[in-house]
Amino acid sequence: MVATTAMLSSVNVTAKRVVAITGASAGIGRATAVRVARDGAAVAICARRADRLQQVADQIRAAGGDALPVVADVTRELDMEQFVSAAVDRFSRLDVMLCNAGFGIAGAIDDIAPEQMQRLIDVNFTGTYLAARASLRVFRRQGFGHLIVVSSIVGKRGVPYMGAYSATKFAQVGLAECLRAEVAGSGIHVSVVYPVSTESEFFDVMSHETGVQVTRAAGPRQSVETVADAIARAIERPTPEVYPHFNSRFLVIVNALAPGFTDRIVQRFGRKPLR
Repeated sequence: MVATTAMLSSVNVTAKRVVAITGASAGIGRATAVRVARDGAAVAICARRADRLQQVADQIRAAGGDALPVVADVTRELDMEQFVSAAVDRFSRLDVMLCNAGFGIAGAIDDIAPEQMQRLIDVNFTGTYLAARASLRVFRRQGFGHLIVVSSIVGKRGVPYMGAYSATKFAQVGLAECLRAEVAGSGIHVSVVYPVSTESEFFDVMSHETGVQVTRAAGPRQSVETVADAIARAIERPTPEVYPHFNSRFLVIVNALAPGFTDRIVQRFGRKPLR
């Protein structure tokens, strides 16, 4: 165990860190890719849009990092296996896998069509599982690594009209918590990130996927750069849970103590579709 920890410390300090990011063509994924590149990281990025990926790769290089863009779909097992293999082939190892790909659909649960629910599960949960599965094989072989899952504050406490999306975020958390306990004491770390509403194209995509315009949620917001900074700090000092908006953790505490009371609090945070 001492040897493994020493090896991890040596790798992090003396060599360029290798970070893989899914859903890196926009939003939190893109901001984090550029942020860790400023620290000199080599960054493997994947998404389905080749043109967007190339733009992010250019930003990574401009920030001082090395970029490997790979067109891939997180819902496909082979794509995730090839993405991880490409990163290891190019950079010789993998230090961090950031499972970031995801999207949202708003609506009361009886308004969400089964095919919409399935797509949310496929991208948000199965995409996380497949990326984690592929990277864990490398981490176990190396004896070190860091899996970071980008969930949401609604993965800790659901809000009105976000039940389908929230369910996939809760599922991510359950997967990560179980895995974190499994690898405790090893050189492998697992972290979950809980952003609040983030200023990105997420809202526009959600309106498109929902099929109607969705109201913007009340309450605190943050920039993608704020989330990226929080993730970068977690990479430097691994921690189980990351709350980019510090005060949001109090919602989790209040919910644990008084869930009925919290039901009334979160009523104003819902994203209701405009019919």
